[in-house]
Amino acid sequence: MTWIERAMVFSPLDYAAILLLLCAWQWIGWRIDNPSPNRKSVAMMMDDFRRDWMHEMVTRQPRMFDAQVVASMRQGSTFFASTTMIAIGGGLALLGNTERLAGVARDLAIGSAPALVWEIKILVVLVFLSNAFLKYVWAHRLFGYCAVMMAAVPNDPEDSQAYPRAAQAAEICVTAARSFNRALRATYFALASVTWILGPVALIIGTVATFGVLYRREFASHSRSVLLKLPPNTKL
Repeated sequence: MTWIERAMVFSPLDYAAILLLLCAWQWIGWRIDNPSPNRKSVAMMMDDFRRDWMHEMVTRQPRMFDAQVVASMRQGSTFFASTTMIAIGGGLALLGNTERLAGVARDLAIGSAPALVWEIKILVVLVFLSNAFLKYVWAHRLFGYCAVMMAAVPNDPEDSQAYPRAAQAAEICVTAARSFNRALRATYFALASVTWILGPVALIIGTVATFGVLYRREFASHSRSVLLKLPPNTKL
């Protein structure tokens, strides 16, 4: 089968749906990381609170609370990385048994399609999951770096290296959180791409719904209104 013949197994609506999926994923990620000054995203607001956190850590004795917070964030990234790896394994197993998936589709009256169609649809899901896995792993490593840098902050607030090192730890923590958030978004869109199994219309609906959920949580959620009531006071 030539590349042209392979391309013909999908309809123009399929290509439009997958293009919408990719554009929505990239745009919402860019918008969250680069919001307008008058309407900051929850993620960007939390970055300011992370910087405040590291500033307060300098004078907090003992720092067990701070260590526990970082440990909980590492555990969260570990959990999601492990879960994503399991999902990738399941997708790879399904990739080698597309006949069963095609049979389920026929039973649900979704329609019949060549095995190549199901394989590509599964591969799209696996691409999103792989992207998420790599970002979860990187976030886990960065949170580890953050813990080490926090431990390197002098106990004496009067030390000339105390606040500069705390500022460095804050920026590493911010970078780790951004990687974790991007991994979560990739996981969201991996779930949206699963709807392609039901057809391009389902994928469009799933993409729009996922985009709407992400946008609302970052720019119109109750948690955002709570954060706005007491803005951070970054001193680093």
